[in-house]
Amino acid sequence: MTTETQPQDLAGIGVAVTGAAGDLGGAMSLELARRGAHVTMLDRVPEAEASERIAAVRGAGSCSYRQVDVTERAAVDAALAEVEPLDVAIGNAGIVDAAPFLEVSQAQWQAHLDVNVTGCFNIGQAAARLMVERETRGQVIFTGSWVGEIPWPEISAYTVSKAGVRMLARAMARELAGHGIRVNVVAPGIVMAGMARRQYETDPDYARRASVVIPLGEFGTAEQIAKATAFLCSPDADYMTGSVLLVDGGASLFQFAE
Repeated sequence: MTTETQPQDLAGIGVAVTGAAGDLGGAMSLELARRGAHVTMLDRVPEAEASERIAAVRGAGSCSYRQVDVTERAAVDAALAEVEPLDVAIGNAGIVDAAPFLEVSQAQWQAHLDVNVTGCFNIGQAAARLMVERETRGQVIFTGSWVGEIPWPEISAYTVSKAGVRMLARAMARELAGHGIRVNVVAPGIVMAGMARRQYETDPDYARRASVVIPLGEFGTAEQIAKATAFLCSPDADYMTGSVLLVDGGASLFQFAE
């Protein structure tokens, strides 16, 4: 009988994760800590509200927490400056607020751009500047989405924002390669966690579509996305840049059921 042990392929590296108090960011933080990374968890909620999630990550490895809103650039700069080493920065914070296109408000549209796109820009540029200054051959990873390329009904602001994240990563990857900095995207499908789970439980139309759209026949888990993210952080992915790692159970291959 053999006993599987958690790989320690990330031992000694420093990783900052935004949106770390949420389901997906929390799972990423936990998986990375288990693999030996020191994780700096960043989220806009106060530390007390994230205490259970933080305790779980600390129980698995090394982590610290800072309250940061990714739309506030000065706060992002200050938080990342304290992360040493900073080998990987993961821009995972995001929002989704569903509405038919004709009913999307200016405020809803702008909020998606501010958090999902500008938030990634803030984390990505701040991290890249530090990596160049410190001569670190690091990596930036963004959480994208399968709907960044495949439109899904009633989340137009979200889909556009995730398409922007994909192109932001590719533009960064092209310009930063000369500094030895890689930039990639992990693109989940429909994950039964966080924002998607809330929408599934509260929006019957969404639930109906989601229940038939995945060829593999089951929703993704936060843990599956976390493992894919850990792969991107590992030496096994050290020749990948400008890539989108799609983890969607084949959802992007399927036709929407209206």
